[in-house]
Amino acid sequence: MADTEEPAPATADAAPGLDQLIAALTVVDELPTVPGYDRDCGKGNGCVFGPSWTDNYTGPDSHNGCDTRNEILRTQLIDVRYKPNTHDCKVISGTINDPYTGTTIAFSTEKPSAVQVDHIYPLSRGWRAGAATWTPEQRLAFANDTASNLLASEGKANQAKSDQGPDTWLPPNTAFRCEYAQKYLAVAAKYHLAVTAGDVDAARRECTR
Repeated sequence: MADTEEPAPATADAAPGLDQLIAALTVVDELPTVPGYDRDCGKGNGCVFGPSWTDNYTGPDSHNGCDTRNEILRTQLIDVRYKPNTHDCKVISGTINDPYTGTTIAFSTEKPSAVQVDHIYPLSRGWRAGAATWTPEQRLAFANDTASNLLASEGKANQAKSDQGPDTWLPPNTAFRCEYAQKYLAVAAKYHLAVTAGDVDAARRECTR
């Protein structure tokens, strides 16, 4: 990885706990290019983070019969309706107060792309930040971490974010930017993933407004 860089000096108005969070992180100028990232689980492919939205992992909400995507939808949406006879494990409609855009969005299985489940710390970015050295089981748990790293959001916002961090992308909803940056850094701390100096600068900027 690139040489580590000391975080910018703290300010008196920093969000509570932000300085302590940043102090626990490995901060680099930029994340390295790490070969081998392949999420495709087809025959002969890498499947480096395991099957998408599997229920078969070690962590919160695992092995309960609900795949991870539906687990997030049923806990983060409101006015949820389920497909009958699925033990409330197949969400067919609901509404989200989207934190990324600050808008209310209707979800239905007729238009599932309107609401997507975002990895706050993106998987491909995680691969470059340290996950490439993990065991398959560790990567599977990271990809399905319902407690820390998954957030239902507007599909277009999720697509715009792609594999970026706070250094190059922040939610359109300015009221959520500090919280988003803190969540991102908290995931990095939990999994000992590196962050960029730009990530830290963005968090400080948004959390001291």
